[in-house]
This record gives sequence, structure tokens and C-alpha cells, in this order.
Amino acid sequence: MNLIIKNGRVLDPANAIDGVRDLYVKDGVIAAVCKEDETYDLPGADVIDAKGMYVMPGLIDLHVHFREPGFEYKETIETGSKSCAKGGFTGVCPMPNTKPVIDSTETVRFEVEKAKAVSPIHIYPVGAVTLGQNGVEPTDVAAMKEAGIYAISEDGKSVMNSLVYREGMMRAKENDIVVMAHCEDKNLVGKGAINAGPVAKKIGVEGIPNAVEDIIVARDILLAKETGARLHLCHCSTADSVEMVRKAKADGVKVTAEVCPHHFSMTCDEITSDDANFKMNPPLRTKQDVQALIEGLADGTIDTISTDHAPHSAEEKQRGIATAPFGIVGSETAVCLTITHLVRPGYLTPLQMAERMSMTPAKVIKVDRGTLGVGKAADITIIDPEAHYTIDASTFVSKGHNTPFNGKEVYGRVMYTIVDGNVVYKA
Repeated sequence: MNLIIKNGRVLDPANAIDGVRDLYVKDGVIAAVCKEDETYDLPGADVIDAKGMYVMPGLIDLHVHFREPGFEYKETIETGSKSCAKGGFTGVCPMPNTKPVIDSTETVRFEVEKAKAVSPIHIYPVGAVTLGQNGVEPTDVAAMKEAGIYAISEDGKSVMNSLVYREGMMRAKENDIVVMAHCEDKNLVGKGAINAGPVAKKIGVEGIPNAVEDIIVARDILLAKETGARLHLCHCSTADSVEMVRKAKADGVKVTAEVCPHHFSMTCDEITSDDANFKMNPPLRTKQDVQALIEGLADGTIDTISTDHAPHSAEEKQRGIATAPFGIVGSETAVCLTITHLVRPGYLTPLQMAERMSMTPAKVIKVDRGTLGVGKAADITIIDPEAHYTIDASTFVSKGHNTPFNGKEVYGRVMYTIVDGNVVYKA
């Protein structure tokens, strides 16, 4: 479809645009970006009046869990991708910890073909680092890349054998794809459920100290430095993780990092009862950690905002913090939490939000998206930053309603999600 998006605040960091523009979309690509005194002839086009709204390159989430194959009762590629479309995402990276694991050309092709059939958005598959995610034998990265992966990750766990992990990194480097690292020392974490400290003691569960994350962050940075691989650190949650990334970048290591909205929007002190909707991995941390994450996002040490969207059934989350699975949904709350906790307080400008959620994620996985430049694919997210409402988990498109943000008042609502020029979600 041909489309004119009028009067919106266009935020395109790739082209240093932050201002009111009219956007013209023809045959699925950006045909023109016009100022008030400029025009472009596009007869018969549909018109969206975006006055007072942000018009961004389509958001890209480097970290989601769609659960298919194997755990379709939690989420499917179809429900997960539609949830992401509602959240403003035009492309996402599903992690490989499914059943079977995405560790072969066959499983990658399954994901690619299923996505073509049911997903309204772009799916960028991630393959496992080791076969079966068992941490023993590296996968055939070259073959999986040919089948359609954009990254490798052992997400859900770390490859604890450094020799095996180094080999995986070397294979990633040879095939020019990024390694996405879940940093967790499984020997140190034990039965930890939430952040170590007074809240864990009060609830009566084992705690997870910051060192569980920090030790593996340090190791993975050192391996990336040695191998020359591109490393992307998933869901950073500690002050020391931010500082290690800052130093690694100064030393020339090819490292990027992400923070999830729950980690910059909430602290462990907000867990007041045995409610597993507050249980995620890594856990909610202290106020000091949260401040370090925000500062890292503000100064560019942390490159991207990703959701770690991790749906579970209501029955699983009702078990309580000690035994329920880790994870919360995030696709449908990422935009409002980012605007409420980062943009409105002034930690990030709207243009920086577009950079962290669109342009830079596209660069990490090397896809030609994340920009509203003329001639580029028309992946566009339109957001009303002043929309004020209460999060209602019962309205989520995702099968999972497991969120600690239900009932929270927020600002910022996705109004349109547009993929290759087609409206795939409208509020």
C-alpha cells in the first residue's frame, strides 16, 4: 500500500533527523521525507495524521522467547510475533532454547518457514552455540547461517566450558555473526530465585548475588578480546557489568550490550510478597544497580534496549518465587516503560530512544533496517508519547500475562506498526 504519514515528529538517528516531517511510503519503501514547505506527489495514498506523535524506524528486539517448537502452551511464533507487533516491533530475534533446540539446519528452517506463514513482522532466528544447548559440542554455525540465523546464543544458560565457548566464538567470527551471551555462573547461582539481600531473606528464598552475572561477563569479554568475535551481552543487570562493558569498549573489544525495561524500571525492593511475576533471570537488582544501568544507557555504554520477552502459563507462575520458572513478558510494555522511566525524566531523548531500540539493534545483527532513509524498507513505528493509561495484562496479545507491571500507570502507546509499508497493527 502507498501511505502518507503527516505531521509526525520523525526520529531517524541514522540520518540525524528529529523534527516534524511528512513521510511518504510507496511500494513498501520510503519514497520521501518532506519538511512543511516540501511536497511529494503520491495520489491515492492512505493518510495517517501523526500530529504530536513519534514516527520512528521500526523497533527491533534482539531478545525474545517464542517457545515454539515444544512449549506452544506458553507462546507460539504466531502469538509472540503479534504481541511484538502490538508493542511496536517490526523485527525480533527469538532465542533458541526451544524443544528441540534451534541447533541445526532443520530446526532453523522450521522457524523460518513457520515465520513466513504466520508472522506479521520480520523474524531473525538465533541458533544455539552448542548442540542441544548441552555445552559440550559446538554447532555448525556456517550451515545454520546459510539456513537463516543472524546470531548464536546459549540463552537461558551460559556455556560453562570456556574451551567449547571459545570455539563457538571463533566459528561466529568466521561467519561474521554476533554471539549473544547470557551471563550466569551456574555453579554459583545454586537455587537462587531473586536478588540476594534483605528481600530474599524476608520471603525465605535463596538469593542471586551480582557475582553470578559479573564473573561470566568478565570471562566472555576476555574471550571476545582473544578471538576477535563480536559479543553482545544480554540483559545486563549490575553496576559492575556496565563498568566492564565501558572498559572493554575503551580497550577496543567488539562488545555491545543490552538492558531490559524491567531492569531500569523497577528494583528488588518492590518485591513485597511471594509473587513469581517478579521472578526473572537476571533478577531485579538494587537502586544503585538500576542507576548504573540508566547512566550506561544515557552515555552509550549500553547500546540497546531489549525485552527478554519470556511468557509462561498462569499455572506455572502461581507456584511461588522459589519454584516458578524465571521470566516475564515484555513485548507489549517496552515502549511505555522506556518513555515513562527514561524519556520523560530526561535520561534519554526521543532520538536516543530510537537509536537504542531501532538503529543500533539493526547494526548488531547486520540487517538493513533501523532507518527512515529514502529508498529504505518502510518499517515504521508510530507512538503517542503523551497517552496516559494503566497497564492491563488481560489485554495482552501474548499467551503470557506474567508481568510485575500490571496496574502500573504509564505514558506512551504504540499507535501503528508498519512492516514493509503495510500496517500490521493499529491501536
